[in-house]
Amino acid sequence: MKRVIVLMSVMFLTLSYGQEIKQVPQITVSGEGKVKVIPDEATISATVETKGNNAKEVKQKNDQQIDAVLKLIKKMNLAPADYRTQRVSLNPQYDYEKKKTSYNATQTIEIIVRDLNKYDELMEGLVNQGINRIDNVVFQSSKLAQHESEARKLAMKQAKHKAEDYVSVLGQKIGKAMTISDNSQTYYPQPVYATMRKMEMSDSAAPRETLAAGEITITANVTVNFILD
Repeated sequence: MKRVIVLMSVMFLTLSYGQEIKQVPQITVSGEGKVKVIPDEATISATVETKGNNAKEVKQKNDQQIDAVLKLIKKMNLAPADYRTQRVSLNPQYDYEKKKTSYNATQTIEIIVRDLNKYDELMEGLVNQGINRIDNVVFQSSKLAQHESEARKLAMKQAKHKAEDYVSVLGQKIGKAMTISDNSQTYYPQPVYATMRKMEMSDSAAPRETLAAGEITITANVTVNFILD
């Protein structure tokens, strides 16, 4: 009997406590912060693809072209840590109509360009040395952490300002924040850049620009729950 009384007392206290919490005046708002920056570096995924009827010859030709590409990269004084082989494959492809097997070899290199002034020269050199596929180009900022921090602060300021706007009409003020939820998603948009063409110089030998880096937007989103005074 005593256990039942104690249990009922605990349940009553818990319910009472829950009711008290629910009665605290609160407001929940969201905030968004955006920072637009000009990218200062790019990551290029470039592939050499070769095909033929002899697996050994196909692989050798692919290796030769990759060797030329790596020599170009070293010649441009890119740091060893800024390029790496990302993917290597050699696959048989059977033609059921001709009843013959051919082979397809690919090697993909990921290159980080930390000086975008080298972008056009590098892209031209890659094509000349045997790269026949540019899989992806992603532009980014070397100060990403700094810009993300700034975006988070702007999101919090907007949330606070929004809450103040709402409660000012009621003659109240916002107090301490009870909860803060970070709803941000990491996203690296790819700015518009010129489609890669054959990197040939015109008759006047004038340099050709193929890059429009644009801007990237770093966004932070928060949800904040304030107590009302």
